[in-house]
Amino acid sequence: MEKKATSLIGVVHVPALPGAADYGSMQDIIKRSLKDAESYLKGGADALLLENMHDVPYLRGYVESETVAAMSAVAYAVRQKFRVETGVQLLAGANLEALAVAVAADLDFIRVEGFVFAHVGDEGLHQASAPSLIRKRAALAAKNIKIYADIKKKHSSHAITSDLSLTETAHAAEFFQADGIIVTGLRTGAAPPAEAVQEAIAAVNIPVLIGSGVTPQNMDLYSNADAVIVGSYAKYNGNWREAVDPERVKELSGSIRAALK
Repeated sequence: MEKKATSLIGVVHVPALPGAADYGSMQDIIKRSLKDAESYLKGGADALLLENMHDVPYLRGYVESETVAAMSAVAYAVRQKFRVETGVQLLAGANLEALAVAVAADLDFIRVEGFVFAHVGDEGLHQASAPSLIRKRAALAAKNIKIYADIKKKHSSHAITSDLSLTETAHAAEFFQADGIIVTGLRTGAAPPAEAVQEAIAAVNIPVLIGSGVTPQNMDLYSNADAVIVGSYAKYNGNWREAVDPERVKELSGSIRAALK
């Protein structure tokens, strides 16, 4: 049987939005976001993920209305210019707000944290959001928008669920109607253990995505994942704060093709 392709999803780290301490101007935000999106696609990325990573420090479980409005404007601009699969994530755990952006901008998916089980993030205690999120998606007639849920996510302590394996967490996410699960390392830029990825793939019948730490050097470890989400490595000097480097994206895209051979 022919080996399935692994999709490359490029993360557009949208500059600080209104409400964040480092906010500049909407004109600059949209210009930079469009440029990074274009660089990803020139380098061979298959899809885009918009994320408000520059909005540090993050609010816990929500964002303000001005942030939702601004991200919707950015997402709509990207969607209109580049007709590729596009998603959004709003940190930290602002999953209902991310869904609102996706509906407004006609996006394809959202990345969510805190979908099942509680965890302690940098911002404090996050509770599970699946019940409210799944119901809201149904109420908005937006079941076409896929929900990709992080499990045992990065930048978090999972001591309160230490008796639950990755397999059980993956089972719960699938049971609560996630459309895919995301496995990460401990922090941004850190790769997950290959055995953890294999455990997740064996546990569920929905797509498994890699959410951090993928490079051309380790891509062969994750070639059986459905997609890899890449941000830090694709930037100049591998620094997430920098602009996207199309040549580094090409390296990633090439490593995916090589891993499939």
